Amino acid sequence: MSDSSNKTPMRKSTKAIHAGKLSCTDFGEISVPIFQSSTFAFPSVDDGAARFAGTREGYIYTRLGNPTVNALEQSVAAQENGYKGLATASGMAAITTVYTAFLSSGSHVVSTDCVYGPSRVALESIFARFGVEATFVDTSDPANIERALRPATRMLFVETPANPTMKITDLRAAGTLARKHDLRFVVDNTFASPYLQRPLDHGAEVVVHSLTKYINGHSDVVGGMIVAKDETLYRQIRPVLNHLGGTMDPHQAWLVLRGVQTLPIRMDRSQDNAMKLAEFLKHHPKVTWVNYPGLPENPAYRIAKSQMDGFGAMIAFGVKNGIEGGKTVMNNVRLFTLAVSLGGVESLIEHPASMTHASMPKTARENAGILDELIRISVGCEDIDDLRDDLDQALDHIG
Repeated sequence: MSDSSNKTPMRKSTKAIHAGKLSCTDFGEISVPIFQSSTFAFPSVDDGAARFAGTREGYIYTRLGNPTVNALEQSVAAQENGYKGLATASGMAAITTVYTAFLSSGSHVVSTDCVYGPSRVALESIFARFGVEATFVDTSDPANIERALRPATRMLFVETPANPTMKITDLRAAGTLARKHDLRFVVDNTFASPYLQRPLDHGAEVVVHSLTKYINGHSDVVGGMIVAKDETLYRQIRPVLNHLGGTMDPHQAWLVLRGVQTLPIRMDRSQDNAMKLAEFLKHHPKVTWVNYPGLPENPAYRIAKSQMDGFGAMIAFGVKNGIEGGKTVMNNVRLFTLAVSLGGVESLIEHPASMTHASMPKTARENAGILDELIRISVGCEDIDDLRDDLDQALDHIG
């Protein structure tokens, strides 16, 4: 079993390396082994019955629990200051599991308008078939949240920083509203990672992640995580995940555990690069605007600084000549890779309106601030001078 009982105080960089380690090992192994087993033997009939009844700890079947997967769940939960984690096969498995656990026919959700496209589409096209309604607003203004609430509202689902506009939601203000109206307050913390932001400390009840991004950090694994603030919430979510089957594979978990340990180092380097690139972009003659919360003139700078330990490595910016200008930049980069996703050690560039958010209606995209001219970059760990030179020469191709 993972060592979830270790009460030794650890700061966040130490947690990334040590949280979730197995409490006992057969051979003194430092790395958590891959327990590549679908099922687990019981020492007796009574022990098997007790495990199924939940009165005795122990593994039964990997869909229900696995030592390698459990180590990852404990690691991320510790970094989020949460009760326990639930590892899922993808980020969207995490999000849809949370939707299913807390929403039913007649429920209403208030969500960030520029949330990750599939998170929105799942509500509008799938959960809507079962009687769930959703309203999408600019949650960076708490007044918008309050105006959108209805008697049937059961959940506030926020993404901050938001994908792809980089809008920041005040977690304390949102949490106050959620408590006042008895809502489940769920935060997608993918863009920040627990190294930079821990929403449970600011009023959230559930945090979700796409582990594919910063927590894994190497663009080679798809996975998700749910972290519950307390045992009651955890027990509401766990059976839903087990029955729907969107659980994680042990080899997948082992790969993410490798990535977790270097999260602080990678994030420090990439966000340092991002700050320098944001300063460069805001002065470039072919760039029309830059949205990066680390710029002091950014309207959300104060809030971001109050709830984050750093400003992250994602930048949204617009270029001259609109969508054609954006295409020109993306077709001429040499070091940045034209690809969706984010959070790897390599820098990526993409066009949300035609890629990650293409499934959203154009009017909804524009109302959410996802303009055709918007370019999103995920800044990696390369040399800053190489990244700056690459964007400079690509921008110079705009007429």
